[in-house]
Amino acid sequence: MEIKIRGLFQKVLCVAFIGILTLNASCTNTKEKEIEQVINDALNKSVKQSLLMAEKYADQPLVLPRSFVDGEMTTSDYGWWCSGFFPGVLWYLYEDSGDEELLKYAQQYTQRIEDAKYMTSNHDVGFMLYCSYGNGLRITGDSAYNEVLLTGAKSLSTRYREKMGLIKSWDFNEKIWQYPVIIDNMMNLELLLWASKASGDSIFKHISVSHADKTMVNHYRPDYSCFHVVSYDTVTAKPHAQQTFQGYSDESSWSRGQAWGLYGFTFMFRETKEKRYLDQANRIASYLLNHPNMPEDYIPYWDFDAPEIPKEERDASAGALIASALIELSSYVDKDLADKYLTVADKQIRTLASDEYTAKVGENGNFILMHSVGSKPHNSEVDVPLTYADYYYVEALMRYKNR
Repeated sequence: MEIKIRGLFQKVLCVAFIGILTLNASCTNTKEKEIEQVINDALNKSVKQSLLMAEKYADQPLVLPRSFVDGEMTTSDYGWWCSGFFPGVLWYLYEDSGDEELLKYAQQYTQRIEDAKYMTSNHDVGFMLYCSYGNGLRITGDSAYNEVLLTGAKSLSTRYREKMGLIKSWDFNEKIWQYPVIIDNMMNLELLLWASKASGDSIFKHISVSHADKTMVNHYRPDYSCFHVVSYDTVTAKPHAQQTFQGYSDESSWSRGQAWGLYGFTFMFRETKEKRYLDQANRIASYLLNHPNMPEDYIPYWDFDAPEIPKEERDASAGALIASALIELSSYVDKDLADKYLTVADKQIRTLASDEYTAKVGENGNFILMHSVGSKPHNSEVDVPLTYADYYYVEALMRYKNR
């Protein structure tokens, strides 16, 4: 009897030991695999999640995914600034896989945003249209997409005032801000730079360059961190307020804002070849990568100066943005710096592709990534999936794979 019990106990120990090994392998698999395998596995999982999402809302023609909060799906119509990201995810995944079902859904969800081309009340038309129609045009060459993008670029340009030299971001909070410009607005310039080349009209490039130059001067501090919001006096065209709206404090470094700037000045160099933009991007990258509060896996806290670090929430969307920007930036610098950027991006991709950040297929509202932060000061979308986190994550995967 004692021999049987001992044998049974040994079997239990053996099963438990194998289970521990399996669990550890699951937790560390993205660290141990070749990065190419990590990326391919991540793209395959992204396809499964995105098809589930697309199928779920296929019969709701006004719906576009936004987030998943407290077990409830949050969607938007075309007018929300995030509307173009899910179609963009579908375009990237179709580009990689050639799956005709992805193409069908990419076209279907992109069409839902077309009316955004007429919007003059929103500075984020670039986000809405360039991530959706822009990728669609690049991948398929569909000439109908060209008209949507050009009309959208003209609508966006109406928010530019030559006296100010900037595109106005918001039309609210007028008792505090006269002419507010947020760092996020750098991202909308990519549509205008495309429009300048596509139409031959230099005004679009003029607006982009002017906006980027003034942002470089007035948004950035000596250490190359940036304010979130800069409001300009409409009489003098000089800044009268440098503040935050989504960060911890006016003087803090809101992580996604820093990432917007890094990404924006990187493509400004790509499109203009002006060295000042490359220098700016490299300085922002240096600030981010050497920040004492940047975690070892390079997925930042929602604000670098948040008071309860390391207990503060991480922001996967900022990590994905930084990774995507660094991969592109690596192609414009010398080998030593390129290797440094790619090493960081490699670590970010492995971390985001792990079970810690990537949801199981069929969970998380069918979003790919978990743990992003929309606006903690407003208790809005904190530690939840966000559609733009998925977009820049998939873009980073594609950029690394195709670099």
